[in-house]
Amino acid sequence: MENQKIQSVPLLDLKAQLSDLREDIVQAVTEVIDSTQYIMGPKVLALESVIADYTGVSHAIGVSSGTDALLLSLMALDIQPGDLVITTDFSFFATAGVIARLNARPVFVDIDPVTFNLDPEHLEHVLKTMSEEEQKKVKAIIAVHLYGQCADMSSIISIAERYHLPVIEDAAQAIGAEYMMKGEKKRAGTLGTIGCFSFFPSKNLGGVGDAGMIVTNDEQLADQLRLRRIHGAKSEYWHEVIGGNFRIDPIQAVVLAVKLPHLDSWHQARQQNAEHYTALFEKKGLGQIIPPQPVYKAQGLSNYHIYNQYMIRAPQRDELQKFLTQHQIAARVYYPIPFHRLECFQSLGYPADAFPASEQASQEVLALPIYPELTDAMQEYVVEKIAEFYRNN
Repeated sequence: MENQKIQSVPLLDLKAQLSDLREDIVQAVTEVIDSTQYIMGPKVLALESVIADYTGVSHAIGVSSGTDALLLSLMALDIQPGDLVITTDFSFFATAGVIARLNARPVFVDIDPVTFNLDPEHLEHVLKTMSEEEQKKVKAIIAVHLYGQCADMSSIISIAERYHLPVIEDAAQAIGAEYMMKGEKKRAGTLGTIGCFSFFPSKNLGGVGDAGMIVTNDEQLADQLRLRRIHGAKSEYWHEVIGGNFRIDPIQAVVLAVKLPHLDSWHQARQQNAEHYTALFEKKGLGQIIPPQPVYKAQGLSNYHIYNQYMIRAPQRDELQKFLTQHQIAARVYYPIPFHRLECFQSLGYPADAFPASEQASQEVLALPIYPELTDAMQEYVVEKIAEFYRNN
């Protein structure tokens, strides 16, 4: 297929995925509708069971969204107003927003410029430079596995253990991603105290609306998560603690159960697309483009990076994005503003230059289409247009 025949390249094509699974999905959704059991029930339990098996944990708790997974996890850890929770300066807003919603205070840490994930060296620096009183207020760390590659969890957990802090993994973009911990292959979400997933439709495993999941091996935490998922009520109208309405919908549960068996093959397709992009950039001599670095690939992990996004660093990023848009190529910026510069966090008092790696990433990152059904010709068209942009600029 010649590149000139490509008229557009979307960032994601959910219809392409749906076409192969539509009959099974419609049948599963119809079963839920016909059952008239629209809240919780056996379909939710079934999804929780298969997610627990897939990730390798004892407990999986279905929730209403990835955001609510993070919020509920903080509530289960009894985060209180005035507590400090440490997290990255560079992620989707929910990572920091849930901390503030509980009237706790987010403490930001800069990122590793290679993986875009929380930098363990800066994490240690932040903790060491706190006063003893501030250290006592720190109650948790939220580590994000951004774009589909795990953070340096061995280092992060080592630091957390020294300070006796639980670690929440924001694995919203990383279900199935693998990491080698003490010589053992583990999956994202199972490395810390609690793991949180999002099943937003654009994720590698996406529903037909909002949904999420929390995983843990801690039985007491699992009990708290289940309790607070339904307004903290152990029996009807008897509320032991404050919770919320965080239940996953059984319609989302059955859709996700249909999709889950295909997830690893979709990961592999994304990895192949990523390798093809990188080879094309090299062939075109586009040295100014820095492709994503799969840092754990050498460890022999099959899901070393699952490429929820294929995130390049590009000079003249904004102009390049406009040029690609003019040629019907969808490319998006995840994320244009670090947390410390958002208006809602100005009261924290961070100077504008406090997190240079996060700042630089926000000015350079650009996500290219990477979904499994992307064709070689589409990728060649994308890279050809990127090369054309830099030839003319």
